[in-house]
Amino acid sequence: MMRATRRLSAAALVMFVLAVLAVDMATSAPPDPFQAPPVLALGSGQASGGAHCSALPGD
Repeated sequence: MMRATRRLSAAALVMFVLAVLAVDMATSAPPDPFQAPPVLALGSGQASGGAHCSALPGD
């Protein structure tokens, strides 16, 4: 009985993940690699944006 429950739970989780991926792929546009920000911008002078580290305290 325990194995059937684990298999059912694992199958349900895999199906849920696949459903989320399918909905995401169906509703979103493919990424444009030429408009993407650089992965590592060390020393480039570009400031980070869109994350908690970009919200520096003001004076």
